[in-house]
Amino acid sequence: MRLPARAIVLAIALLATAGCHFPYGFSGGGLPANIRTVAVLPFDNETASAELQRELSEALRKQFASRLGLREATEAKADAVVRGTIAKFSIDDPVGYSANPNQAVSARRRLSLVVDVEIIDQTTQKTLWSKKGITAQGEYSENAEADGRKQAVDRIVTEIIEGAQSQW
Repeated sequence: MRLPARAIVLAIALLATAGCHFPYGFSGGGLPANIRTVAVLPFDNETASAELQRELSEALRKQFASRLGLREATEAKADAVVRGTIAKFSIDDPVGYSANPNQAVSARRRLSLVVDVEIIDQTTQKTLWSKKGITAQGEYSENAEADGRKQAVDRIVTEIIEGAQSQW
């Protein structure tokens, strides 16, 4: 009886890794052991866009829970606090124009968002991670600014989560 080549390769791979010890795991996301809850405070908003503050806070809360496994808590009870400033928000930078020379209409637009953020360990009062000038852009079609804003917010949140996780 002859074993298929795929089964032989699988058996060799299993034997080769059977004695290996992998010291790394995926639990906790590299966070200090005492960080289990987080409070995302409303960011100071230095822009004219009132909805940015809410959109950024909601996105951060969701991602801290889903990607880092942290539970949301009030500021008084949280192990860590996230706070920051929405420093700049510019919209309506044209990206692409209509091909019709009789119309001077932009087909795509770009917006930019700049945020400063810090994450503080409440038990030690030490800054766990901070970064100024996190910048993200989003593109959107005419009259669809919310789509571009969501892209920029998502990119900012991703950078905060990844930066904080890599520094801890």
